This record gives sequence, structure tokens and C-alpha cells, in this order.
Amino acid sequence: MTDTILIIEDNEQNLYLMRFLLESAGFTVVEARNGPDGIRHAMELRPAAILLDVQLPLMDGYAVARELRSHATLATTPVIAVTSYAMPGDRERVLASGATAYLEKPIDPDAFVDQVRAHLETSTEGG
Repeated sequence: MTDTILIIEDNEQNLYLMRFLLESAGFTVVEARNGPDGIRHAMELRPAAILLDVQLPLMDGYAVARELRSHATLATTPVIAVTSYAMPGDRERVLASGATAYLEKPIDPDAFVDQVRAHLETSTEGG
């Protein structure tokens, strides 16, 4: 299993914080700033997990999640939506589009890496 995490996020501050926390915990981080680039990186790298913003340029996170799930090689890859969308129904909508989990922004720096690791462990238990 790879220790690479793909972050699909267009906000520089959010990207910096997630990258810093994950790299400090020993993960390799690859970045994409929009949906199409994120999908391309996911197909090439087959990362351990994908952290996905919902509000992205060119293609929103819902469409990205659906596209990722349409590829057999990414069917079991954890896709964790990391978003500020917190209105009633937002969580359900992002999970229905194919995300494995939902984390609200702003992220909790003290819990973030453990939250990501929990989804990595869950994805490897069956295989």
C-alpha cells in the first residue's frame, strides 16, 4: 500500500495546512488545484486516499467524486470530502456522490491526521 495522499484543493491556505500536517506525519502529498487534474493524478498514482474539496474550479467535487468512482482501480480508494459546506443535506449529498467520508472546514489540526488514518485503516481491512 502506498503512503501517498492526493489533495484536490484550490485554496492555498487550506492546501498548505493539510500538506504540512500530512507530511509531518510521514505521508507523501501530491496536489491538484482543480477537478480534472485531480482525476488525472488519481488515475496515475492510485493514492492511499484522496482529500477532496467540494468547491473547485472547472469541475465541482461532486462531479469529481462520481468520476473517481466510475473507475474500477479507484473503487475502494477512500475519498474524503474536506469542505466548508455544512448546510443540512450537504453531508448526504457529498456521500451520495461517492465520497467515503466528510470532514468540515476549518479542519482541526490536532485531529486531522488521525481522521485521515482512520479511513486508510478501514479501506485496508477488507483486502
